[in-house]
Amino acid sequence: MGVCNSKNVSEFCLEGRFIEFVIKDGYKLKGLLLLTADGECYVKLAKHLRFTFDLRLPAGTLLQVVGQKKYDAKTGEVTFKAERVMAARGETQKVQTISPIKQVPAMENTAPKPNKAKATILVCQKSDCMKRGGKAVCQALEAALSDRGLEDQVTIKGTGCMKNCKAGPNLVMPDKTRYTRIQASQVSSVINTLANLRGFNTCGKGMNKSQRSELGKNLG
Repeated sequence: MGVCNSKNVSEFCLEGRFIEFVIKDGYKLKGLLLLTADGECYVKLAKHLRFTFDLRLPAGTLLQVVGQKKYDAKTGEVTFKAERVMAARGETQKVQTISPIKQVPAMENTAPKPNKAKATILVCQKSDCMKRGGKAVCQALEAALSDRGLEDQVTIKGTGCMKNCKAGPNLVMPDKTRYTRIQASQVSSVINTLANLRGFNTCGKGMNKSQRSELGKNLG
């Protein structure tokens, strides 16, 4: 007696506007919610995609998603799993894979500026670090960058395990400085140190040498 497979699998290519990330347990990135021509659509992300996104991806960004579609004949349910996510540059133009995903800038009547790469802060997203305060650290990083107007100069990127779970939360700064057991209350000083070292304009907010030395003792 043969076995009937009630699930049909096929490839799909979907285009829509980014609405929000779908997060599980407060910190685990699982998928994307898109607004398509047929309405809202949830797309699950393949594991290799979950750590490549800038979590500050602006709502409304036009995306093109390619992956596998499963149709369950018993329930009539259709599920989507993304293998590639791209920023669409127009319906008739080719798309370019990017990581992390960034919003395509609008055309302006200004002279083009040289493209300067963003500095990247790496933050462990695994459960041990999150349980030790990693979620609060991520929120504090976003707030500190926003307060200093550094969103266009510094990006936050979630990573897999940094192999130092007992000393979490763990983060790595753009100059490769590694912080362990960092708490949300210390993030402001860390960002000030970064701004001073890289010459970022923070509207007069910063730390002197003695403050940076004290920070190093606290985080050591």
